[in-house]
Amino acid sequence: MMMEQGLDLAGQMSAMPAAPPVDPAAALRAGAEFWADTMTLWQRFLDPAKAPKFEETPEQARDKRFKAPQWREQPVFDFIRQSYLTLSNHLLKGVDQIEGLQPKQKEQLRFATQGFIDAMSPSNFPATNPLVLERTIETKGENLLKGLAHMLADLSKGQMTQTAEGVYELGKNIATTPGQVVKRTPLYELIQYSPTTETVFETPLVIFPPWINRFYILDLTPEKSFIRWAVEQGLTVFVVSWKSADATMADVVWDDYVERGQIDAIDTVRQLLGVESVHAIGYCVAGTTLAATLAVLAARGEAEKVRSATFFTAQVDFTEAGDLNVFVDDEQLAAIQSLTTDGFLDGRYMAATFNLLRGRDLIWNYVTSNYLLGEDYTPFDLLHWNSDVTNLPAKWHSSYLSDLYRDNLLVRPGALAIGGTPIDLSTVKTPAYVQAGREDHIAPARSVWKLTAHLSGPTRFVLAGSGHIAGVVNPPSLGKYQHWINEAGATNLDDFVAGATEVKGSWWPDWIAWIEQIDAARIPAKKARIPPENAELGAAPGRYVRTR
Repeated sequence: MMMEQGLDLAGQMSAMPAAPPVDPAAALRAGAEFWADTMTLWQRFLDPAKAPKFEETPEQARDKRFKAPQWREQPVFDFIRQSYLTLSNHLLKGVDQIEGLQPKQKEQLRFATQGFIDAMSPSNFPATNPLVLERTIETKGENLLKGLAHMLADLSKGQMTQTAEGVYELGKNIATTPGQVVKRTPLYELIQYSPTTETVFETPLVIFPPWINRFYILDLTPEKSFIRWAVEQGLTVFVVSWKSADATMADVVWDDYVERGQIDAIDTVRQLLGVESVHAIGYCVAGTTLAATLAVLAARGEAEKVRSATFFTAQVDFTEAGDLNVFVDDEQLAAIQSLTTDGFLDGRYMAATFNLLRGRDLIWNYVTSNYLLGEDYTPFDLLHWNSDVTNLPAKWHSSYLSDLYRDNLLVRPGALAIGGTPIDLSTVKTPAYVQAGREDHIAPARSVWKLTAHLSGPTRFVLAGSGHIAGVVNPPSLGKYQHWINEAGATNLDDFVAGATEVKGSWWPDWIAWIEQIDAARIPAKKARIPPENAELGAAPGRYVRTR
C-alpha cells in the first residue's frame, strides 16, 4: 500500500510543470521487483525449507534495532523484520531511479525517505516490537506508564532527553581542568589554564570551539579532556567560551566572530603573555571562521600573529558538505527565519536538526528504550554535552547558511569581506594541520579535504577514525580507533587513502609532534604562564558556559 501510494504521488508530480516526468517502464520494473521480493518473503514465511534465504547487507546485519534474538527466532517477528527491510530497500531504490531531479533535489528526497523509513521501523511500535511486548507482560504495563512520563517530561521542556539528568555538574565532574577566566566581553570569555609542567612551549595555544555548542566538548571528564592533555604536554592553553545568544546579540554577524572574537582573543593572548604569535585551533564552524580570520590577518599584513593553525573537522568549500545541505535552500532558510525570536534562534531547534541527521541513533533509539521499554536514562558525559544547547544569533545564522552552504562564497576570492577587508583564502600561508573524521556526517572527510587546496602554506592532513565528535575527542590513553597519515602527499582524498598508513589509536600524539616541529622553544612555567586569580571574573569553566 505504501509503494502504491508513492507511485500515485509520483504520477501526480508528473502533471506539475516543474516536476520531472515519470518513466512508466521504470515504475513497472520497480513494481515487478517489489512484487517478486514480496512473494519470496511470503514463501520464506510459509515454507521456509524451500524458500531462498534472506540475504542481509552488512549494514542490516549490524543494525542495533534488530540485534535481539527474538527478531530472528520468532517467525512472526522475523517476517516483520524482513518485510520492513525489504520495503525500505525498495523505497530507497525508488528514489535513486527517479530521473530528471537536480542532484540536490534527489539528495533531499533521499534524506526525507530515509527519515520516513527510520520513523516507521517496527522497533518503534509496541505491537511490532517483541521486546516491548515481553516487557509489557512482565511489568503489567508499568513500562508504558513510565515511558509516558518520560515523553511528557520531554514535551514540557521541548527537547528529547538522551542521558540521566543531574549526574554531571560543571566544574565538579565535567569541565574540571584548573584555570581562570582572564577576560570577559559581550561575546566571549577567555579562559587560561594552569600549567602542570615545569617548562612550557614559548608559543601559547588558543582554542576556538564552535559557538553552536559548549566549549567543554574538549574538556569532558579528565580522562577524555583534550584541554587537560594539551596542558600536560607543556602548552599554555587558552580557550574561548562563547556566550549563548540572547536579545542583546540580535545584530551579531560573522564579522563580529572574526573581529571581536577570534582576532581580539589572539591579540589578548599575545598581550597577556608578551609573545609575538600563537598556535590556534578552530573546531567545526570556528575552524571555518579561523580560515577567514587568517585571510583577514594576511590581507592586513599581520599573518605572523598566528604561528600555526589547526582545523578540527572544518569546511571552507561547501560543494560536498554532506547531509546538512538538505536543510539549505530558500524555503528552508525562510522556515528557519520564522523560528527566530528577539533576534536569536533557540538552540533546541539546532539540536533537533543535528539529531535528525542521525535520527535512528539520536531519536528513535530513545523512543524505543525510554518511551516504550520504560528504561531509565544512562549517564553519558558526551550526551550530557550534546543536550546542553546554545542559542545562535539569527543574523549570523542566516547569512552563514546562505553565504557559505548555499552560495559557497568563502572560496571565491573577494566575494566576502570582514570589516571591509576582502577574504582570499589563497593568501593564507600559515602552516596548517587539517583533521577530518572518516565517518563524519556533519563535515564529511571529502569536504574537509578541500581546505588543503585553498590554503597556500604547508599542510598536514590526518584522517581519524569515527566521526565529528569521537574522531576528535579520542585521547591516547583509551587506545580507541585509529588514524591515517600519508607522508608522500596526495592531490585528492582518494589518493591520500590509497597511499595512507594506518596508525592505531589517537592522532593527538601526531599533532603535538607537528607543533614541536614548528616551534620547539620552551620557557619556565612561571609569571604570566600562571593565570592570575580574579574574583570578579572567576575560575574555569566560567560564567557563560552555565547560561542558557
